[in-house]
Amino acid sequence: MIYFRIDANDIPILLAESSFESGPEGIMGKRTIDLAERFKALNNEMIAFVENCSDENWRKVCPGEQWPVGVVARHVAASHFGALGLITLIVAGEKLPDLTGAVIDQLNFKHAEKHRNCTRDEVLKTLRENGGSIADAMAGLSDADLDRSGHVPAAGGDLTVEQIIETIILRSAGEHLAHTKAATGA
Repeated sequence: MIYFRIDANDIPILLAESSFESGPEGIMGKRTIDLAERFKALNNEMIAFVENCSDENWRKVCPGEQWPVGVVARHVAASHFGALGLITLIVAGEKLPDLTGAVIDQLNFKHAEKHRNCTRDEVLKTLRENGGSIADAMAGLSDADLDRSGHVPAAGGDLTVEQIIETIILRSAGEHLAHTKAATGA
């Protein structure tokens, strides 16, 4: 079941609330609480960075991505939200799309080109909305959900839901945030 659609601005829109697990297994465990807390802290740090970013710094190019700071921030706000779609599919027991490294690179390039003139207000709105949806979805995961896995060709094999949260949502977003800070001297 797909619970998202992509709007005209390439922002995944939640169509239905997740109902990952029910019953005793569906109770949020310590691992889920830890992941959700770490995500909230990272998202809040990105929001604070964007709020305090000057117009000049917004246009500086990040060393790792070779995109302007604003585009990298929007990438975190919108594109990493797509990982929630992967999680939803895995928990529902459905097959994941064939996401190879080349496909991901192409999607990222298109996103960067389309949103090269994004505004801080747009990015802040997306960080807040998508961040809330990710945190809410994480709160609905059980330990059993975190252990479910799906095949991700770009990763070279299967990833558990917990690994997707750790690598795509937390580590990748953290690296992007570090690049924006390096570009701006923050």
